[in-house]
Amino acid sequence: MSLQIYINGTFHNKEDAKISVYDHGVLYGDGVFEGMRSYGGKVFRLEDHLQRLWDSAKAICLEIPTTPQALGQDVIETLQLNKIDDGYVRLLVTRGEGTLGLDPNRTSRPQIIIIADRITLYPDEYYENGLRIVTVKTIRNHPAALNPQIKSLNYLNNILAKIEGLEAGCVEALMLNHEGEITECTGDNVFLVRDGDLFTPPVEAGILKGITRQVVIDLAAVAGLKVHQPPLTQQDVYSADECFLTGSAAEVVPVVQVDSHQIGDGKPGLVTCDLKQRFHQLTRE
Repeated sequence: MSLQIYINGTFHNKEDAKISVYDHGVLYGDGVFEGMRSYGGKVFRLEDHLQRLWDSAKAICLEIPTTPQALGQDVIETLQLNKIDDGYVRLLVTRGEGTLGLDPNRTSRPQIIIIADRITLYPDEYYENGLRIVTVKTIRNHPAALNPQIKSLNYLNNILAKIEGLEAGCVEALMLNHEGEITECTGDNVFLVRDGDLFTPPVEAGILKGITRQVVIDLAAVAGLKVHQPPLTQQDVYSADECFLTGSAAEVVPVVQVDSHQIGDGKPGLVTCDLKQRFHQLTRE
């Protein structure tokens, strides 16, 4: 059975799912999206994702032609129709079909697209043994130029950093901001562990306020860990006892080497493993 793709209230076979080449989402990356995980047929933190989608849309003056409640039901229906219990959902809202000019006022109604599929971002060995990442020269967009809380369809900044990382033999890359501070990776937030405390860059550094990031912060508090969000440098990363990444698709994945520096003893640390297990229990139970 072909995957069924939702477009504006109608389901299409994957091979037949189409939008106009004049859609401003295609022409200019003009639109917003969310990536979500489902466990046991339920979307994890669905309301949080929908709220962020609406916030992103509002920030770019894009009116979503439905309600969060109705769209949430459409997401669930898409999962059920495709018989996906544990999977990944990509929810997109484009500006809609328009002209070859930038003017958003010359577009038609926005396009709502829901794709439900199965995803494995990293192989099991990375979760068991940790992964190696590299710091890249491509910096995060200046927050005064583009609000990092907007999850727009234009991911070129992240893609360029991803290319740098891949060329260095790494599947993920660490990005700095214009001040030379640690921000996040191309698709994941970053955490450090030092002397039993948890550290993660502040939102002000120009990071996306990740939903999985917040879940891990909450889990850390339950575990009795102190969580700090100060500006962080590369040296803070190199001298950390542990390092791990978080994201909706990645969940919690250990990092054992950054650039040429081994993190801790070169193996996933106790705090990382504990939080990974707590996250696994939370999502699966």
